[in-house]
Amino acid sequence: MPICIACFGRFAKPMIRPLLGGTMAVCLGVAGATAQQSMQQQQQGQDAAALKNDIQQLKAQQQQILDRLEELKKLLNSRGANNAQPALKVPDTISVDGELFRGEATAPVAIIEYADIECPFCRHFEHDIYPRVFDDYIKGGKARLYYRDMPLPFHEHAVPAARAAHCAGEQGKFWEMHDSLFTDKIPIPGPNGRSSGLTTSDIDERAAKLGLDTAKLDACMASTRFADEIKRSSEEAAKMNIEGTPTFVIGTIGPNGNVVSVKKTIVGAQPFGAFKAAIDPLAPAPTAVGPAGQKTE
Repeated sequence: MPICIACFGRFAKPMIRPLLGGTMAVCLGVAGATAQQSMQQQQQGQDAAALKNDIQQLKAQQQQILDRLEELKKLLNSRGANNAQPALKVPDTISVDGELFRGEATAPVAIIEYADIECPFCRHFEHDIYPRVFDDYIKGGKARLYYRDMPLPFHEHAVPAARAAHCAGEQGKFWEMHDSLFTDKIPIPGPNGRSSGLTTSDIDERAAKLGLDTAKLDACMASTRFADEIKRSSEEAAKMNIEGTPTFVIGTIGPNGNVVSVKKTIVGAQPFGAFKAAIDPLAPAPTAVGPAGQKTE
């Protein structure tokens, strides 16, 4: 609306001041109301976003529970009428000659894990239990971790994922790919149900982020390399009556560093306390050093 500036000269100062004051008050009131409305809208938007995030987390947690129930159902069905798991038949010693491991070469304890990358229980161990095992035992030089493949037959992506880790190992990044494949704790729903995040395109994306040559990785995965190694690991597990993943064989390492004397087995993603109870008796306590520099017991 056009405003006549010259018209203000017709008003006396006592009249102009109240008019200006009233105008300013109205403007401030409008501005305040606008700001309050904007803040309310912003708060509503934040509340909506928070609610949406909470719903997504609940859905993800629900999906995780359903996945684990489905996993149990498949495992029970695979056992047939006799659902009781047979007793493990683990040999007294297991060779780990030439195998990759995580930890210090001088560690006195070995943890051999039989796992399936697509298994939700293995993912639970990887995310919720393994970090404490790593901090307390592997990083501290008390234990080594060996990983052995045990892809379950009802997991369509398990074998390709296992081969992907080994193929990445050809480029010196086995453990990096292993960790990446376990990155997603809860599978992300896809258009045809849940997606394991282990498709070829997903693996290529992970490989690129790790700085791997994806063409070489794809060629390796398309070949039969490491097929015998993965099969041999699964057959060894079957001979020991290991049916579910993850399963852990824990023992002490001999002087040559290639043979594990088996002391304990843990079936399933047990709480950290189960690993602590199994490892502590096998890992010698650090030797104290006296004031004169002499070792004391």
